[in-house]
Amino acid sequence: MPKSLFPAASPERRAQLECDPTLKLLNDYDWTANPLGPIPAWPESLRGAVRVMMISTTPMAMMIGEAGILVYNNAYADFAGARHPKIFGMPASEAWPEVTEFIQEKMAAGLLGESQILHDQELVLDRFGQPESVWMNLHYSPVLDEAGEPIGTLTIVHETTDRVMAERALARSEERLSLALSGTSLVGTWDWDVANDLVTADDRFAELYNLDPLRAGLGVPLNDFTQAIHPDDRVRVREEITASLERAEPFRSQYRLVGEDGQIRWVVASGRPRTDGAGVVQRFPGVVIDITEQRRVTEALAESELRFRTLADTMPQMVWSTTADGAHDYYNARWYEFTGVPVGSTDGEGWNGMFHPEDQDRAWAVWQHCLDTGEPYNIEYRLRHHSGEYRWTLGRALPVHDESGAIIRWFGTCTDIHETKVAAEERELIAQELSHRIKNIFAVLTGIIGLSARNRPETKPFADDLRQRIYALGEAHDFVRPHSNVSRPPENQGSLKALIARLLRAYDNDDTRDRLEYHGDDAEIDDAAATPLALLFHELGTNAAKYGALSKAEGRVVLTGRLADGRLHLTWKEMDGPAVAEGVGGDGFGTRLVALSVEGQLRGKLERFWEADGLRLEIDLPIVNLRRSARLRQIADQAQL
Repeated sequence: MPKSLFPAASPERRAQLECDPTLKLLNDYDWTANPLGPIPAWPESLRGAVRVMMISTTPMAMMIGEAGILVYNNAYADFAGARHPKIFGMPASEAWPEVTEFIQEKMAAGLLGESQILHDQELVLDRFGQPESVWMNLHYSPVLDEAGEPIGTLTIVHETTDRVMAERALARSEERLSLALSGTSLVGTWDWDVANDLVTADDRFAELYNLDPLRAGLGVPLNDFTQAIHPDDRVRVREEITASLERAEPFRSQYRLVGEDGQIRWVVASGRPRTDGAGVVQRFPGVVIDITEQRRVTEALAESELRFRTLADTMPQMVWSTTADGAHDYYNARWYEFTGVPVGSTDGEGWNGMFHPEDQDRAWAVWQHCLDTGEPYNIEYRLRHHSGEYRWTLGRALPVHDESGAIIRWFGTCTDIHETKVAAEERELIAQELSHRIKNIFAVLTGIIGLSARNRPETKPFADDLRQRIYALGEAHDFVRPHSNVSRPPENQGSLKALIARLLRAYDNDDTRDRLEYHGDDAEIDDAAATPLALLFHELGTNAAKYGALSKAEGRVVLTGRLADGRLHLTWKEMDGPAVAEGVGGDGFGTRLVALSVEGQLRGKLERFWEADGLRLEIDLPIVNLRRSARLRQIADQAQL
């Protein structure tokens, strides 16, 4: 008898049947070495069941006998993957060793005549070289012999892995969406069954549209929801919904809702129609977002922006702003009126072209320094006016910082100071001319004194002293007079320390050491105080050179200043000079001049101390008398009292 499952088939029919590779494998298999034995020895019921299984397109396998010999069809071979054909004819528990316990349990149940159905059963199988989770619907049925006794178990396999994975992914996505939606009170969802006109919605959506959450969850007509839309928006929204349905296009609309308490809320509704195979819309799911607060913030910002622009445009200054990197993005109306350039033409770095060519590099360097350091911007430069001329302007800007201290913007102004600048230059020119004439007067006086002394030799000592005092006055005047950038002295103009250094530099002629030292506090002075101070220190220096410390090569003078309680205390101390007797050089006109300068003009006090190592003077001056502006403030304060 042929060793075929279909022994009576003609050669042609058998060849046709064996086009199925697994059926050919079964016919060609050496069953004599298998516990099942040759096919002709199988029970007819078994051969019939195997025939039905082999020609089925559903994955099927049989576990036959106590050993559970595995026989399966071509569809199951695809399911077995790389395990096929090695496992064909093997005991099932050996074919799938990773699930031996599970297989033995099902085999035992089948041999007891029991049937089982398992849905989405998960097993970890090694089908393609590595373990993987596989989900299946499994149907187990016993295979009976002619006597009705179980001789094996038939397994029908429907793999559901793709569906289970998709459902789990969908469930995870829906869970994340649910968590996201439940975490905010601003979002609501709906799903409209268009064919039956039933809208189901979550609690937040129902609350926004004044509906009971239970009713909304079960489904209500669309019209029940649209009743909550503001009357002025309702017709428009309905037209937008209709258009979305007709075109099967996404829906997006912004409108107002009226709450049960009459409160107005703004929402944005978005949805997408879902069509069937014929293109007919069946469902219309979507979300609604409460944007009331955002709307209020936007309106407040718009109002604030309007106020800012109105204020900026009414200011006489040109107002501008930049981003953190210095790119200009705003100018007020005054800027465009002054420059006459088209709106937006000076945004970014275009503003630099508005400067006078001689000011561009300087202005850019100062601006870049401020951007790098965050220091306030303050500079004078010339801007091109709409008339074509360049006018002097004062540019100022301050940075705006965020909570972390980082600069986020710069706001600045440009103020037209052209007339003021020109007037200041004219005043400086007049002041310099007047100062020049005063110095000429000093020179004339010095000349007259010199001529007079020639005619009267007996007055020469007095004349020399007088010339020196006039010279000191000239030095004081030159020190405090208005200067141009060219004539300004290198000293700190307006400083008492600098004035003394200039007056006494003739006595400090030692290149190896300083014979005159100033320590302690300095003080600001003006032209009114410079005259008596010049006479004072000129007289002290002259006496020190004639009789005191500066008359010796090793002698020196230390001057110490101390500011306290609205007064300046000065100590003049001569050291390393000759022993000086009390009253030397101290009772003549010079002494009276010193007293007049300190006690008369400056309202101060002066004391002399004839010490063993040199003369010491203690000079106490009210700070208010050193500067005219301070005196004026004091007078104003006293008038208020």
